[in-house]
Amino acid sequence: MHIPDGYLSPSTCLSISTAMLPVWYKASSVIKKNLDISQVPYMAMGAVFSFLIMMFNIPIPNGTTAHAIGGVMIAIALGPWVAVIGVSVALFIQAIVFGDGGILAFGVNAFNMAFVMPFVGYYIFNVLTKGAEVGSKRYIAAAGVAGYIGLNMAALLAAIEFGIQPLLFTAADGTPLYCPYGLNVTVPAMMMVHLTVAGVVEGIFTAIGIRYITKNSPELVLKG
Repeated sequence: MHIPDGYLSPSTCLSISTAMLPVWYKASSVIKKNLDISQVPYMAMGAVFSFLIMMFNIPIPNGTTAHAIGGVMIAIALGPWVAVIGVSVALFIQAIVFGDGGILAFGVNAFNMAFVMPFVGYYIFNVLTKGAEVGSKRYIAAAGVAGYIGLNMAALLAAIEFGIQPLLFTAADGTPLYCPYGLNVTVPAMMMVHLTVAGVVEGIFTAIGIRYITKNSPELVLKG
């Protein structure tokens, strides 16, 4: 799902990156105000987990990849604002050190995977676990569903960001300047792999991770 440089227009990258600035500022403020010092190691572990799980990529024809992220698990355990910072740090290191995701496209990748995905999964989890006992089967299953939907929402956004490029940015002769594939290609290409493989992996990892945390550190997770 990492979008490389050259597939989105600079104006697309700049617009979405600008939208991320207040999100990062809000996340930093919330963490400084609410995160207990004892939870800092868990935040670091979440970022490392996200970094590692994103390294297992499945190539997709439109120039990006499919993989699990771990953002919803962090959001459920420590809150969505912590997930914003944790996943953003992982994405930044991957872009700078490994070239996995573009430098110019970093803000877009963060918008999809570090902001939209954790918040979508977090709110879905809250709805599904209303009245559920922490660690119950419904609680764990809800974590898996939230992870699955959160990842697919991020993938859908990436597909749309790719697919609108040939509609908006073309040369005088009509040749696409950036991603050459329209929505009719990018949406099926992205969603087929994420709905059938990456989303399932994300859901399983999220459910297993939350089950482990509820058994060993139940004070971390949200109450249903």
